[in-house]
Amino acid sequence: MHIISWLVASTALLGITMVVTDPMHAECKVIWLFGTPCREVSVSLVSQIKAWKSKDNCETGGERCLYELQYTSTFFVKALHTSRLTQMVEELSFTLYPSETSSACRVVGVSISENWSMLDDNGTNYCTLFNLMDGSGLTQVEGYKEYTNEWICLEHSTANCTIY
Repeated sequence: MHIISWLVASTALLGITMVVTDPMHAECKVIWLFGTPCREVSVSLVSQIKAWKSKDNCETGGERCLYELQYTSTFFVKALHTSRLTQMVEELSFTLYPSETSSACRVVGVSISENWSMLDDNGTNYCTLFNLMDGSGLTQVEGYKEYTNEWICLEHSTANCTIY
């Protein structure tokens, strides 16, 4: 009986600890493949983040603005995006993996809303990532493929990236 009580108490404590230390956030993870070297992908992403730094690009609507480059290295890019309408912030990261056998590049992009109470994001995190890929022209690169689903990218299938 003591063992069962101990297991129940341990499980409850672990659950509470996980909730307190890692609150849930709306987030999205996308994997892209490109038939171009990672260096070119990185340069395109960084250039687009810098080009969309100001609010000017959003005067006619949408969220293709207010990106802020935080850090960049050979195979990693980190940025923030602030919504022009809600002022909510998403943390973005792009990890680039070069192919060992060709000039292809695999990119894992993640967007996480800083607002922990915002779980229903209408596809905002997906659009924050996709808009950079699209705006930089990377969606037109030879070998472009995108992989994600509802399990790893909340509301991806219903996202309207002309709004978000």
